Amino acid sequence: MLMARDGTREDGHKLHKRWLRHQAFMAELAQNKEWLEKIEREGQQLMQEKPELAASVRKKLGEIRQCWAELESTTQAKARQLFEASKADQLVQSFAELDKKLLHMESQLQDVDPGGDLATVNSQLKKLQSMESQVEEWYREVGELQAQTAALPLEPASKELVGERQNAVGERLVRLLEPLQERRRLLLASKELHQVAHDLDDELAWVQERLPLAMQTERGNGLQAVQQYIKKNQGLRREIQAHGPRLEEVLERAGALASLRSPEAEAVRRGQEQLQGAWSGLREAAERRQQVLDAAFQVEQYYFDVAEVEAWLGEQELLMMSEDKGKDEQSTLQLLKKHLQLEQGVENYEESIAQLSRQCRALLEMGHPDSEQISRRQSQVDRLYVALKELGEERRVGLEQQYWLYQLSRQVDELEHWIAEKEVVAGSPELGQDFEHVTVLQEKFSEFANETGTAGRERLAAVNQMVDELIECGHTAAATMAEWKDGLNEAWAELLELMGTRAQLLAASRELHKFFSDARELQGQIEEKRRRLPRLTAPPEPRPSASSMQRTLRAFEHDLQLLVSQVRQLQEGAAQLRTVYAGEHAEAIASREQEVLQGWKELLAACEDARLHVSSTADALRFHSQARDLLSWMDGIASQIGAADKPRCPSSHLGLPTCFWAPTPNPSESPSHRKSQQPTPGWQALY
Repeated sequence: MLMARDGTREDGHKLHKRWLRHQAFMAELAQNKEWLEKIEREGQQLMQEKPELAASVRKKLGEIRQCWAELESTTQAKARQLFEASKADQLVQSFAELDKKLLHMESQLQDVDPGGDLATVNSQLKKLQSMESQVEEWYREVGELQAQTAALPLEPASKELVGERQNAVGERLVRLLEPLQERRRLLLASKELHQVAHDLDDELAWVQERLPLAMQTERGNGLQAVQQYIKKNQGLRREIQAHGPRLEEVLERAGALASLRSPEAEAVRRGQEQLQGAWSGLREAAERRQQVLDAAFQVEQYYFDVAEVEAWLGEQELLMMSEDKGKDEQSTLQLLKKHLQLEQGVENYEESIAQLSRQCRALLEMGHPDSEQISRRQSQVDRLYVALKELGEERRVGLEQQYWLYQLSRQVDELEHWIAEKEVVAGSPELGQDFEHVTVLQEKFSEFANETGTAGRERLAAVNQMVDELIECGHTAAATMAEWKDGLNEAWAELLELMGTRAQLLAASRELHKFFSDARELQGQIEEKRRRLPRLTAPPEPRPSASSMQRTLRAFEHDLQLLVSQVRQLQEGAAQLRTVYAGEHAEAIASREQEVLQGWKELLAACEDARLHVSSTADALRFHSQARDLLSWMDGIASQIGAADKPRCPSSHLGLPTCFWAPTPNPSESPSHRKSQQPTPGWQALY
């Protein structure tokens, strides 16, 4: 706190150190703020743990907070005070340093040396440019310092000192502008005069250096020599054309200075006249040289083109006379592609032949001394070109026929291999292990047969069509192609026959496995019916009823009607299979049929016994029911007899129950007699 409140003032050179120490103090204060927060947390925790000390702890925390707030406020105020004092001192020092620099530059501008040559003048201009850049930088620096001065709340004494320094620097900067401008004007005028004289000398040397090249008379022997001379002359002309604006600009500047009256201006005038004469002579000589070389080039170019065309035609003829037709389809295709490219190149070369003919006509129209030789060479080139095109057509036809033969051979081999693969599948001996397995095999083979038939017919038709077309075109290997076609058609017919046989075998196997599967299923149903019979014959509980037992039995007998058709179908299927299979399969079919029929007979016998048992049980239940009704009636009559009223005639008013008068079954009748009076179920008609 004492350090923060220290308000003593020191000299300017100590303000900076004091400002640094104060910043270190502020950093230390910021770090200790965490300590204050820790004390706050510990105080809050202490008040929660010991409420009896809450008042004293809260008071102590308040004192600490107040002391800390005063410390921060005092520190910030001291920081602002030190910053303002340090900033004012820096401003004064900055203005003083600028004033010294400006004074030094004024002393440099007092010595004026225009320079005796171009290098000296350029050096002086670079120094002047550096001075101007320095002055501009000082202007910006003064502006920044003025802005800082206006933004700082300085004390009156500091503000007055800074203002004096600022005004002195501003006046010196203004006085420095005029000497700088005058120095630049003198140096630029001297530089222009020396520069024009130097440029005139350079351009004259450039023209004199190229004049001998433009005045050559050598034309060269042969096309390459003429081309070399033409390239050199064209390069010279391009160089002259590109250099023209520069030279004209130098002459224009020299003309502007030649009007002045001075020894240096007279020298510039003489140099200008000399350069103009040399420049005109150079351009005329280059143009004449180009015309001579162009005339020589046309003649040499025609002879060169004729020789080049004859050489190219000879090379193409050697390539097209090759007897190689390839060892396989790929190599033949590559040869055919190369030959087509050669033919296209020959076709495209027709424009070159036409161009050569136009050159020949142009030379003949010019009346060249070698006109007869030129005409003879042109006729020879035309004959070579026509012969080459005919040879190319013959070579192309031979390669195309060979390629078609290889392509047909490949397709025939692929189709034969494909048929062989399909024959392996169609000739499989697998007929299935059970009904589900053979069904899956049959479905897969049906799909395989459909796909094979569709794809095979398409591929076979394509190959046959290709063979027919090649034979019609007069192919040299027509006999071989016909043999391939016949062998392929025979292989396809054999595959179709094999697939038909495989389909029949799978269908027969499916019928056999279906018989065994249906027999197992039917036998299971018969066993299930037999297991239900004991439950049907038991009297219902807790109140036995004859009608309910009979209804249950009739429902069971109705279910047996559904099995009748299945048993008949099984017998019919067994009869059909016995006509197809023999040996072990026939014995298995007969054995399975007998097992099912034996189970069916046993079920019918058990059902007949159950029906008799239910009939007897129903009769007994009806007897017991009538007996109960009769006893109940007798009890009612006895009750009436014991009453005071006289008894009435029982024939009309006794109210006897109807069942009492119904005919009752004769106990002496046998069950077989009652059985004969009942209808025979339909399921017994099978046996």
